[in-house]
Amino acid sequence: MKKQFLKHITLLSAGLLLSTGCTKNFIERNTNPNSYNQTNFDPNYMLTSAELGYTGSNDFAYETWRGNLIYCATFMQGLSSVVSYWAGDKYLLNTGYTAAYWEKAYPDQVKPIVDIVEWTKTKPEHKNLYQISRILRALIFERITDLYGDVPYSEAGLGYYQKIFFPKYDKQEAIYADLLKEVSEATEALDPAGDKPGGDAIYQGDITKWKKFGYSLQLRMAMRLTKVDPETAKSYAQKVAGKTLTIDDDAFLRHDGAGGRTTNNRNSQVLMGDGGQEHFYVKWSDTFINNLKGNNDPRLSKVACTQLYLADDSKAQNPNPNFTPADQKGMPNGRDFSTPGFIITADPSFTAFPDYSSPSPYLIKRDGITFILTYAETELLLADAAERFGLGDAATHYNNGVKAAITYLKQYDAAATISDGDAQAYVNAHPYNSATGLEQINTQYWIHTCTMLDFYEAWANYRRTGYPALVPLNFPNNATSGTIPRRFPYPAFEAVNNAENLNVARAAVTGGDFLTGRVWWDKQ
Repeated sequence: MKKQFLKHITLLSAGLLLSTGCTKNFIERNTNPNSYNQTNFDPNYMLTSAELGYTGSNDFAYETWRGNLIYCATFMQGLSSVVSYWAGDKYLLNTGYTAAYWEKAYPDQVKPIVDIVEWTKTKPEHKNLYQISRILRALIFERITDLYGDVPYSEAGLGYYQKIFFPKYDKQEAIYADLLKEVSEATEALDPAGDKPGGDAIYQGDITKWKKFGYSLQLRMAMRLTKVDPETAKSYAQKVAGKTLTIDDDAFLRHDGAGGRTTNNRNSQVLMGDGGQEHFYVKWSDTFINNLKGNNDPRLSKVACTQLYLADDSKAQNPNPNFTPADQKGMPNGRDFSTPGFIITADPSFTAFPDYSSPSPYLIKRDGITFILTYAETELLLADAAERFGLGDAATHYNNGVKAAITYLKQYDAAATISDGDAQAYVNAHPYNSATGLEQINTQYWIHTCTMLDFYEAWANYRRTGYPALVPLNFPNNATSGTIPRRFPYPAFEAVNNAENLNVARAAVTGGDFLTGRVWWDKQ
C-alpha cells in the first residue's frame, strides 16, 4: 500500500513541475498538464504533494538546504558553519541560494495547492478538502511573502485556469489581508461531520485539529502585523482566544526513511552530510548553546551533543556521543578556514571540530519530523498579545508555552523526553516579569523554533520583535555593512520570466532589493 501511495505522489510530482523559471513552450506547459486532469486523479494525492513540498521533502529540497539552513539558521545564530558556501552568518549574498526557495516553492507548493483549491471549490463531496487547501495555501504564501515581500499571489498558479502567464506582484499588505480572510473563512467552514481527506499527511483528516490549526495560524499571521497594524493583530488575538492548538495538537509531518527521496527529512539529510560535509562542519552556534547552558536549560542534553562525528571523511554517527551539558560548546558564527582574523582554528574556543556541539541524533533522522506549527508557539504568541494589548494573563500563556517548548521534544524521539517536573522547574527558575516580558517571550520563541529547526520562522519573528538581542557580525566584504539581513532579494531569473512586474516590485522595496531591504510588516 505504501509503495502504491508513493508511486501516486511521484507521478503527480512529475506532472506538477510548472516552474516560473521555465520559458520554453511556456503556454503549452501552463495550459496542458498531461500527467493529470480533473477526471483521472484524486485531489487527495495533490494535498499530500503540497504538504511534502512545504516541508521540503521533494527531490533534494535545495530550498531547505539553502534557505532554511545555510541562510536563516545562521542569520539567527542558531547554527554555525565554516563550510565555504554557508554564507549566511557572514552576510554574504549568493543570489542563487536566496532565490532557491522561490524557485522551488512556486512549482512544488503553489501549483498543486492552487490546483486543489480550483478543483474542489464546486464539489461538495470535497468540502473539507477545499477548506484545508485554502488554509494550506495561506500557510505556503505566508512564508514566501515573509521571505521576499511583494510576490505573485492572487494570480499565481492560474496559468491553466485563467491563462495568466505573467502574474502580478501583490503588495504584501494586500496579501496579508487576504491570507487572514482566507484562513478565517476556511476555518469556520470546516465541518467535522464532512469528508476526512485521505491524503492529509499532517493530521490524517482530523477536522477538529485542522480547525484549531486554522485559529492558531490566524494568530501567527496577525501577530506579524504588530509593527504596522496593531489593531488587526489585537482583534485576531481576541477572536481566536480559547480556540487554538492544545498540548496534543502539534502540526508536523513524519517522514519515512525507507520511502526514498520523496519522503526523507531534508533538514536531517543535509545535516547528516548527504550533500557535502555539513555533518562535520555545521554546529550549534555559541549564541544558542550559551543561552541554554547559562540558564541550566534541560533541553541542552536532548538537542545537542559533542563527538557525534569523529572524522570528516566518515558519515557514520558515533553510537555514543557526549550529551553531558557541561561539555557542550557552540561554534562561533562568522568563521571560515582562510580569512585573516576570522579563521576558526585560531579562535580561542577551538580544540577540534568534534568538540563543538552538533544537533543531536534525536533531531536529525531520515524518518524524523518536520514541525509546522506547535502549541508552544501559539501559547508564546498569546503571551506576546497579552503583554502588548492587555489580553488575558501573559504569565500563564508564557508558562504554558515554555513548558510545552521543553516537553514537546519527546515527539522527535522517546529518548528526548523531558519530564513535566523538570520543565516546571525550569519555568519556576525563570519567572515571567512583565517589565522584560516581550524579550522573555520572544527569546523563548527563538529557542523553540531553533529546536524545531524552523529557522524561517525564527528569522521572521526576530524581524517582527527584535528578540533575541543578537550581536551582528562584520565579516570582511559582507553585503549588509555588518547588520543582520532583513529579506531575500528577488530571483534574477524573474528578470527574464516576468520583468515588467518584477521591476514594479523592486522599486517598491523599502531600502532597495537587497538583503538590507525590508518587507512591509518589518517597519523600523
